[in-house]
Amino acid sequence: MNRFRRAVMWAALLLIILLTALSIYGAFIGPERAERFFNSIALGVYWLVLAVLLAVGIIVFRRLIRMPGLLLIHLGCIIVLAGGIWGSKAGYGLREKLFGISKIREGQMVIHEGTRENQVMIGSARETAELPFQVGLKDFRMEYYKPGQLLVQSRQGKRWSIPAEIGNEYPLDEQHGTVKILRSFENFKIKKEDGKNVYYDDPQPGSNPALEVQINPPDGDAKTRYVFELFPGHAHAEDKLSLRYQRVISDYVSELQVIKDDKVVAEKDIEVNHPLYYGGYHFYQHSYDDKAGRYTVLMVVSDTGLNLVYAGYLMLCIGVLWHLWLRHLLKAIKPKDTGAADSGGAAVPGPSIEPDPPIVNDTVSLAPGGI
Repeated sequence: MNRFRRAVMWAALLLIILLTALSIYGAFIGPERAERFFNSIALGVYWLVLAVLLAVGIIVFRRLIRMPGLLLIHLGCIIVLAGGIWGSKAGYGLREKLFGISKIREGQMVIHEGTRENQVMIGSARETAELPFQVGLKDFRMEYYKPGQLLVQSRQGKRWSIPAEIGNEYPLDEQHGTVKILRSFENFKIKKEDGKNVYYDDPQPGSNPALEVQINPPDGDAKTRYVFELFPGHAHAEDKLSLRYQRVISDYVSELQVIKDDKVVAEKDIEVNHPLYYGGYHFYQHSYDDKAGRYTVLMVVSDTGLNLVYAGYLMLCIGVLWHLWLRHLLKAIKPKDTGAADSGGAAVPGPSIEPDPPIVNDTVSLAPGGI
């Protein structure tokens, strides 16, 4: 029995050391290759053997059952492995064969603004599968760091980067004078009023960011120019300065709706690292196109096995905290039994009991300290 215990312990230790090496290797080969590697048949056998060894360890080493911290650590590891196996490609195939449950593991959705979609593209072959509900894109918007930047360049190659703050005037040099930001536009439009051009910010849906800039050269002949973010080459040939408007994206947001049986059952504005969750799937903001048709690209990820993994990690953390800190803390704060009763502040002595003499059988002493 002792040999079997040692064999189990050493086998589990070697597999854990191998896991460390495999994790380091997986970190250097990229996410796609790592996914294929860790879902291979050989690694599938490895995960299963490791989980079985941990379970056998709980049965063989009965001391683990009497120590809650160590028991939680072992059970947590087993549950994490079980969740990972259940959420793997092999786990999806096994579940479909055994229970007839078919579910999309991972894919992408392209949804144009104002439309609904339930088709999910899977893999590089662009195979498609259908969700049991539809996802609609109400609106897609970009958010930017403020203020933007006005980039100024002279014909001699001298450059300036100016914060696009309305009303501020910025000096360039003695040859080119100053630049002043007069107005900013989110959706620049032009219309005719009384035979004159009127420049305004259109509140209707659309995007044409621009700045109204005043160039004040040293000779005092001020000029007004309009600088467009989407059309950086738009400039006057006689100008000595080229202007460009640039904004840095801080976030992009998709306003999503989940529609089932022609009813909106869920709704959320999603952004990077803030997905929508519905029907066993997470919908992450993956990519976008803000110019040609305004559409969003969502990453669709199933939650199969995820709850098991989270539960296993929670048990693992609680077990580590209990075994390394909490049990020692409880022992330290637990009141010690002095063996004396408290009666009005004075200890009442009890009867004296002499300990039994050690039992001796021939030459073998069974008393403490003797074999």
